[in-house]
Amino acid sequence: MGHTGERRTQSERDAITVEIGYALASAVFAAAVVFGVLAGPALLFDLPGAVEKVLLASGTALAPVLFLLRVVSVLVRFREGGQPSHPGRTGADS
Repeated sequence: MGHTGERRTQSERDAITVEIGYALASAVFAAAVVFGVLAGPALLFDLPGAVEKVLLASGTALAPVLFLLRVVSVLVRFREGGQPSHPGRTGADS
């Protein structure tokens, strides 16, 4: 997507939209899994107060951090051209 000053084609705009959607959906999923793994036991079981607070706090703190890291990593990889020029083809000479 190395266009500076040029208008993007419809297919480029579509690709960006799909990539943003993928970044957001995969980030929500990853953050939910991390939150569930960390805070889930505190919500499901009767744990001591300190353990419950630590699990809830760590899940609440790490989930948004993971969300942001996932979105940024997907979008940076897309911007750097991590996508194949010919989808479905694996070799450079295909």
